[in-house]
Amino acid sequence: MKQISFAQAEHQNKKKMPPPRAVLTQMEALAPWQWLIDAVDVPP
Repeated sequence: MKQISFAQAEHQNKKKMPPPRAVLTQMEALAPWQWLIDAVDVPP
């Protein structure tokens, strides 16, 4: 039986990250951002 390296072990456990656009879409669906935008948006 061949022993795997630390790098191989880490790579096996690494989960694939979703694309940034998918993460932002999920955040948009979960958080009510409009109240924050309204609070920060200051008229000139």
